[in-house]
Amino acid sequence: MLPMRSVIWTGLMSVIAVTLHGADWNRFRGPDGNSIVEGAVLPTEWSEDSHVAWKVKIPGRGWSQPVVVGDRVFVTTAFAENEEKPKRYDGGLPGDARNATQDEYQWKVYCLSVATGKILWEDTPYSGKPAQPKHRGNTYASETPATDGERVVVYFAAQGVVCYDVAGKKLWEKDLGVYPMQAGWGAGSSPILYHDSVLIQCDNEQKSFLVALNKNTGDEQWRINREEKSNWATPYLWKNKLRTELVLAGGKKMRSYNPDDGTLLWEMAGSGRTALSPVGDDELLFVDSVYWFQASPGRLAAIRAGASGDISLPDEKTLTNKDVAWSMMFKSYRNSSPLLYKDCLYMLEQSAGIVRCFNAKTGKVHYQQRLPDSPGFASSPWANDGKVFLLDDAGNTVVLEAGPQYKLLASNHLNDEIFWSSPAVAGDQLLIRGMQHLYCIRK
Repeated sequence: MLPMRSVIWTGLMSVIAVTLHGADWNRFRGPDGNSIVEGAVLPTEWSEDSHVAWKVKIPGRGWSQPVVVGDRVFVTTAFAENEEKPKRYDGGLPGDARNATQDEYQWKVYCLSVATGKILWEDTPYSGKPAQPKHRGNTYASETPATDGERVVVYFAAQGVVCYDVAGKKLWEKDLGVYPMQAGWGAGSSPILYHDSVLIQCDNEQKSFLVALNKNTGDEQWRINREEKSNWATPYLWKNKLRTELVLAGGKKMRSYNPDDGTLLWEMAGSGRTALSPVGDDELLFVDSVYWFQASPGRLAAIRAGASGDISLPDEKTLTNKDVAWSMMFKSYRNSSPLLYKDCLYMLEQSAGIVRCFNAKTGKVHYQQRLPDSPGFASSPWANDGKVFLLDDAGNTVVLEAGPQYKLLASNHLNDEIFWSSPAVAGDQLLIRGMQHLYCIRK
């Protein structure tokens, strides 16, 4: 029989494990896909020599977000000896693809301890020459893994899909094929898990589709062909007051599907290819269709729960209908997914360091603020405890008071590297990934 002290300690550790598991940052933008942190209070102040619990160098490059299961964090990367490194402020801009297909790469999966940053296991599921080129600012590990607490599904686009258990045992692999992306820029959409399915949006220049794989075996459950070209957005599970919908951002059309079988629920004409994932609440869904390399404005729209059929607006001057609560056309270079928090919608501009705050119910602009010394944003914003956090490309994190008034609370900086990944959360700890390092920030 265990001594009472051991029983108490064992029980306490079980509670801690359950608490961490309940807050697992298990996919792109967290458990609800909205980058809102509940049930914990994150640090609001840090620097390179303050509140950094650990800092670990991750070989190669990857813009994938880390994901968390209890006391483990998973991160992907890909590297080659001769890989061209992006410059700080131009690497994310469209341009010629680097002919990286001539280089020998390794695709890696790392599992680290949340407490110490120690590598617990690693695997190299793929090695060799890439199946397709990529943009100089993209990586071959830009897709965020997804986990259900037992399995970790890793998607390396044209290289394939691989599933592990959390201890590192490989469970299955799947090849979805090789498809050309616009201008050879590479892929970026991340998988999500829904019940027993792995859902993957594969929009490309040749044969776009949405596919559901069995999470236990990798077998294909169903597939829906999409009349789309290249997009980079991650699907969003919209749990509104009427139903759960699988919303896929697109260039030609924004579409919503039944996540159980892929049945189309509604569609709305878009205004350009996009890398921005939607976000919503019980009442409204916010979709942004903007081709961030075109001269014309893109449409931001708020869609009411319960929409069906074709809900497209006939022209750029028409801003609303029975299913669209409000919309607007505006021109900017947007690459970060929007944040919906406390009835405010926050959007960031990639090239100018601008944050815009909208009234989520009406679309009215509360404020538009250019942040001093900010080169712009690729990482998506997050929210916690009445605060909004904005991580820019240079490692500056601005903390704002949530609400319709612009109020700066803190400004934090990490060392000189590029930060394009969105953050992850483990309990009350913040995981920030730069081009070279993974940081754990604690109070």
